[in-house]
Amino acid sequence: MPYNSLLCDVDEGVAVVTINRPGKLNALNAEVVDDLEACFKDLHAQTEVRAVVLTGAGEKAFVAGADITQFSGLSPEDAASFARRGQEVFNLIESGPKPVVAAVNGYALGGGCELALACHIRLASDNASLGQPEVNLGVIPGYGGTQRLPRVVGRGVALEMILTGDPITAERALAVGLVNRITTQEELLPTARKLAKRIASRGPVAVRLSTAAVLRSDLPLRDGLQQEADLFGQSFATEDVKEGVTAFLERRKPEFRGQ
Repeated sequence: MPYNSLLCDVDEGVAVVTINRPGKLNALNAEVVDDLEACFKDLHAQTEVRAVVLTGAGEKAFVAGADITQFSGLSPEDAASFARRGQEVFNLIESGPKPVVAAVNGYALGGGCELALACHIRLASDNASLGQPEVNLGVIPGYGGTQRLPRVVGRGVALEMILTGDPITAERALAVGLVNRITTQEELLPTARKLAKRIASRGPVAVRLSTAAVLRSDLPLRDGLQQEADLFGQSFATEDVKEGVTAFLERRKPEFRGQ
């Protein structure tokens, strides 16, 4: 399916989704948000897609932020609806059945940082810059930054980033756990593809259930362990677990079907 602001390519079980507004540093506007929703709904329904890489076109930006021209004249009610719309789409990405690897090339600011946070794994190029600069406009993060960022880097680091509005380097992002690893610009997308293909080769149901369990790791420990046991049990209702165990005992590569 074609999209106005995105490119989408599927190969060997991995979809690469590219936000394609390099002239605007891939800034988020209503069209991009709508296209992201449509694209991820489509990918979630495609059984041949087992993992996704999300990136931005060009070498300067993953997503430089929201398109600020959209802010002009917003009423408080309109602004709240604006935030809820972005949150809805980012929740779709985070809670979907396919793991998403963000390949953060260059700027990931404001909504761009929040979009990266909605992905399950984040890789960054060595020129990446990540931050929540909304206070410089007199507003707060609205697409999940106040909630996802402290869950990833801790409250202290999140507050420093949000209250100062200062971006951090890729090296600092790695140190605080905001990204998993750093590569050169040239190696970023190949590394992200390679990682996504490794995930895609694993049992799809197990990957989905594992992701769901980890996303609820903010539960009290007793509740989280109960959920883990329940999901562990669910995995044994699948053909994949039979194939995985049999393949291990037969010393061969498993052929998972996601069933």
